[in-house]
Amino acid sequence: MSWLSNFLASSIGQKLIMSLTGLFLILFLVVHLVGNLQLLADDGGQSFNLYAYFMTTNPLISTVSWGLYILILLHAIQGMYIWRKNKSARNGSYAVKSRSTSTFASRNMAWLGIIVFVFLILHMWQFWFQMKIGTLDLIEYTGHENAVKDLYTPVAVAFSKWWFVLFYVFSMLVVGFHLFHGFQSSFQTLGLSHKRFSNLIKVFGVIYSIVVPLGFAIIPLYFYFFK
Repeated sequence: MSWLSNFLASSIGQKLIMSLTGLFLILFLVVHLVGNLQLLADDGGQSFNLYAYFMTTNPLISTVSWGLYILILLHAIQGMYIWRKNKSARNGSYAVKSRSTSTFASRNMAWLGIIVFVFLILHMWQFWFQMKIGTLDLIEYTGHENAVKDLYTPVAVAFSKWWFVLFYVFSMLVVGFHLFHGFQSSFQTLGLSHKRFSNLIKVFGVIYSIVVPLGFAIIPLYFYFFK
C-alpha cells in the first residue's frame, strides 16, 4: 500500500482529498439547511425538535455524523497544508501575475476557510454540545412516544441577540465566497469540468454559493425581526 500513501502525500493526492471532502461537505450543507428550515415552521419548535431528535438518535445518521466531523477536520488541515506549501513555493513575480487573473475568493481561500472553521467550532459549541451533553429541557409531543430535548429554545434565544445574528450572517457571507471558489475547483481537480459543461458548472456553482448561505442567513434574520 506504499503507492497509496505516496499518492495521497503527493500534491495531486492532497488536492484530490480536498476536492472529495469538499464535495461531500457541499452535499451535507443542503441536508443541513433543509433540517434547519424546520425552525421557520410556526409550531413552537415542534418540527425542529423532532428533526433534531431523529438526527441524534438514528444509529446510521449518528455514525455518518462522526465521519462528517472527521472530514471537516481533514478538509481544514489539508487546506491549511496546501496553502502553506503553495505560499512557500510562490515567488514574487508569480504572485503579481496570479493576482491579476484570480478572484477574491481564490486569493483568500485559506483565510475564508479559517473564518468558516472558527464559526463551525463556535456553532457546534453553541448548539451541538447542548444537544449532546447539555441539560436541555424535555418536551413531550402528542403522537411521539419519547420526550425530546428542546433545542429550539436555545436557538431562539441566540437568534434574539443582534451581535450573534450579525456574526452568523457575516459567517454565511464568508461561506458563500468559500463555496464560490471551492465548488468549481473541486470539479476541475476531479477532471469533471469538461468544456461542454464548464459554463453550466460555473452557473450552478454561483447559484449554489448564493442560495445555500442565504437560506442559512434568513433563519436568524427571521427570528430577530419577526419572532
